[in-house]
Amino acid sequence: MKSQAVLRLCYSTVRQNPAICTTYQSRRWISLHEYQSKKILNDNNLNVQRFQVVDNPLDAKRAGEELMKTIAKELVIKAQILAGGRGKGTFDSGLKGGVKLTKDPVECGNIVKQMVKYRLVTKQTPPEGVEVQKVMVAEALDIERETYLAILLDRAYGGAVLMGSPMGGVDIEEVAEKHADQIFTVGNFTAIDPVIGMKKEQALDMAKKLGFKDRLADEAADQILKLYKLFLKYDCTQIGKEINPFGETPDKRVINFDAKLSFDDNAKFRQKAVFDMEDTTESDQREVEATNAGLNYIGLQGNIGCLVNGAGLAMATMDIIKLYGGQPANFLDVG
Repeated sequence: MKSQAVLRLCYSTVRQNPAICTTYQSRRWISLHEYQSKKILNDNNLNVQRFQVVDNPLDAKRAGEELMKTIAKELVIKAQILAGGRGKGTFDSGLKGGVKLTKDPVECGNIVKQMVKYRLVTKQTPPEGVEVQKVMVAEALDIERETYLAILLDRAYGGAVLMGSPMGGVDIEEVAEKHADQIFTVGNFTAIDPVIGMKKEQALDMAKKLGFKDRLADEAADQILKLYKLFLKYDCTQIGKEINPFGETPDKRVINFDAKLSFDDNAKFRQKAVFDMEDTTESDQREVEATNAGLNYIGLQGNIGCLVNGAGLAMATMDIIKLYGGQPANFLDVG
């Protein structure tokens, strides 16, 4: 029961339908590519690995050479798509895996040649996969210890919740199911006062619960505070499905090894630079067109179209269709 409560309360924003929020505007929360999120983190003085973004083998080789000459001992090459599961994916070029390691800049170029303009199929992509347009070439950092960290909007509380676990690098749902006692929030669900903001002692408390000690605890707390400020500054709905892993290196640095940011569509008018970064090529184009027209539309797999006035009636209509053996083709609230 405890693990179910953790999932229900802490992770609801990630898993629930956007219809739980206000419906006066369409809510199609955007997500950015990893390299875009890391650039935002880097621009806000958060620790991330050094990287370059390329779209052809020659630039990949040059990026690899530059990184190897300056700071990197090894390179990690990551195909940039919005879907997860890249590491175990397959390209139609025959390449296995969308995340590769190498110490050779020439090999870096060869790998990118088999990624760019080819389709990558993972468990989270459509069956035909997604065409890769860009690849991130970065310094590969050893991870001595990894943790989980996220800032989420929780509907039960009605505000931001900081959630973390010392068990990073694995699926958070699995941790919640098997090790619920290893998932922590800042005290309770009302801990982060929306007026006062996150306090330094709250960030330090979380850092210590994640297992950071002494100087690293202070550094981790500083990173957590900066993440919260970024959360507010950019009108995020979540920082991270995860910052997973959020961890430390053998040379005792605290690094945001991964970054996934999502943003509130209702803030588009004041976050134009962020929303201009959105890549809609992987989105359902019906949903993109509907959003541009100001409609609340979600495409489904059925063959019975729904044109309904009001979100509640729309969902009830879909329920009735399913009850009688049909399959709705869409959710559409025109009210």
